[in-house]
Amino acid sequence: MPACRKKSVDGLRRAPDAEGGDGRQRGIRLWHNTIIHGYFKRLETSMVRASLPKLSTREKIVSAAADRFHALGYSACGVQEIVDAAGVPKGSFYNYFKAKELLAVEVLGTYWEGVRIDMLADKSVVPLERIRGHFEHIASLYARFGYERGCLIGKFVQELSETTPRIRQDVVSEVVRWIGLLASTIREGQADGSIARELDADKIARFLINSWGGAAAGMKIVKSRAPLDDFFSTTFSLLLQPSPNSSTRRNPVQRRTVVKSSRIKRAAGRKLR
Repeated sequence: MPACRKKSVDGLRRAPDAEGGDGRQRGIRLWHNTIIHGYFKRLETSMVRASLPKLSTREKIVSAAADRFHALGYSACGVQEIVDAAGVPKGSFYNYFKAKELLAVEVLGTYWEGVRIDMLADKSVVPLERIRGHFEHIASLYARFGYERGCLIGKFVQELSETTPRIRQDVVSEVVRWIGLLASTIREGQADGSIARELDADKIARFLINSWGGAAAGMKIVKSRAPLDDFFSTTFSLLLQPSPNSSTRRNPVQRRTVVKSSRIKRAAGRKLR
C-alpha cells in the first residue's frame, strides 16, 4: 500500500469522534453496556418468573379446560383442543382424567369455589348486604374479562343431557345448595325486618338466581355491566321491607287502581242497601 494511503487510513482510525472520544473505544463501551443491560434484563425476568407459582400439568389442563369451555361450551370442545391450549401432550390428559366429563366436573368444582356461594352463610354480615356482596363478587369476576364471559354454570345447563350424568348431578346439587343458602339469608332478613315478610323465601331465591342468569346473558350481548345493574336495582327494590307509610309513595297507576277499587266497593255497598 502506498505510504500516503496507509497514513490516511491510520489517520482515520485515530480520528476522534464528534464527542471527542476514540471511535473504537466508544464502540466497545456501547457493546459492553448493551451486554450488561441485556444480562440484567434477563436476570430480572428470570427472577420474576421464579417468584410466580408454577402450575402442575393437572392444573394447566384444568385451567385450559375452563377457558375453552367458556369459549366453546362443553360439547364443541374436544380433548385435543384442551391439551393444545394447556401446552401438554395428549397422553398427559389421560394420566389425570379418564374422560372429558370427569375433567368438566373438576372445572365446575373450581368455578363454584370462585363464585363464593359460601359468602351467603357468613352471619357476621347483615342479610341484605350479604346478598348484595355475593352477587357483586360474581360481577367482579365478569369484569375481569370485560363482561364478555358469562356464567359457566349457564353454559353447562344448556348442554345437560342423559349422556353426562356426572355433570348433571354436580350442577343440580350445587344449584340446590345455592338456592338453599340464598333462601336462608332471605329468611334471616325477614326475621330482622330488613326484607319484606310477605315474600316466599324459596320462590324469591329461585327467581333471583334465574334472573341473575338472564342478566349475565344480557351482559355478554351488550358487553357491559348495565344488565347487572338492572338486576341489582330491581332485586333490592323487591326485597326491601316497605315502610308503614309506603302507600303514600305509590306510583300513579297504583293510586288509580286503588281509587277505582274503592269506588266499586262503595257502589256495590249502596246497591245492597
